[in-house]
Amino acid sequence: MLSIITLICLFCCVIPASVGNIIAYPVSKKISLRISKYITKVCAPRVFAILKTYRHFNFWGYKKSKEGLPQQFIAISNHQSLLDIPVFMNFFREKNLRFVSKDTLGRHIPLVSEMLRVEEHCLIPRKAKPMEAMEYVGKFGKRCVERNQIPVLFPEGSRTKNGKVGKFYSAGFRRLAESSHLPIVVFALDGGYQIRDLTKLTANLKRGCYRIKALKVYDNPKTKEECNIILDEAQNMIQMQIDEWRKMPSTEK
Repeated sequence: MLSIITLICLFCCVIPASVGNIIAYPVSKKISLRISKYITKVCAPRVFAILKTYRHFNFWGYKKSKEGLPQQFIAISNHQSLLDIPVFMNFFREKNLRFVSKDTLGRHIPLVSEMLRVEEHCLIPRKAKPMEAMEYVGKFGKRCVERNQIPVLFPEGSRTKNGKVGKFYSAGFRRLAESSHLPIVVFALDGGYQIRDLTKLTANLKRGCYRIKALKVYDNPKTKEECNIILDEAQNMIQMQIDEWRKMPSTEK
């Protein structure tokens, strides 16, 4: 019964805004931007509140880890599911985040697609050549600096299937660092791999949890070698944090 109630509440939270943005996007960018802001600032927190109320699914955002962060920075993190995006939005309600993603997310995904497009997130065409992809990232980095936005990059490039942190690729990260000149903040996420598809969603939502924490701040890297050092260290420290979290019950922060 609670599963049905949860689905109804999520439907009521997500679908009206999604449909409204689908209708508004081709007609008025101004209206679509307002709806998108409502999605990021209101809908994302409500989704986790619904999951907490009816499925005892905890959102553990380690707020103390945000203390002392730069005003503007590049966020890099491991990647487990599409929910990583609303998790970041919920953790940083006070910031304007922009994500680097494949352009496939800009189509046919309720709540997400129109928002990513109208807010001008970095949607890289799947068939783009390497030089073209880097041009997208470079323009995106400069745009984020001009608009006081926080660029978020998942250096793994794709979502993990088993929850382990995959290899961090350097090309997009290096171009984003070069174009923005922003410091780097490493984040760890965990919980998304358990609900990455519908079969796991129904089984693992109950009494599960999602965690996010800032781990370390780096100065903007100036060389390829510095970029590689940051990514290698980030991959290792994220995996260590995840291993530590998985020793804890989902009810414990």
